[in-house]
Amino acid sequence: MSKLVLTSHGIFCEELKKSVEMIFGPQEEIYTLALLPEEGEEDYVAKFEAIKAETAGEQLVVFADLLGGTPCNQISKYVMQGEDIELYSGMNMPMVISYLNAGMTGQPLNIIEEGPASIKRVNDLVPKLG
Repeated sequence: MSKLVLTSHGIFCEELKKSVEMIFGPQEEIYTLALLPEEGEEDYVAKFEAIKAETAGEQLVVFADLLGGTPCNQISKYVMQGEDIELYSGMNMPMVISYLNAGMTGQPLNIIEEGPASIKRVNDLVPKLG
């Protein structure tokens, strides 16, 4: 199985991992890559290079918080150079859960359909009282 990297502006990625761990328990195989306010692109790239070195030989699946943001843009440079990286934007908890479920069940990973399918207007799903 590939290795999952969650990346975001600030510590959103770290907190998302913690939230997923509330459901699935510790997830040592999930890496987080936060772009902190005091860091520049060089700092961010150095941290990503460290993750790549630690996961050498593994395919990386990267969930980024925002299409067009620095984290997504920096990882997309690796994709453009032919690195074995699957990069998705719009990171959310259902995406991470789908990734973990695919790994546990052996089912194919289908982030493009499953991520957006989790978005619901709850008002349309619950009955109104009174």
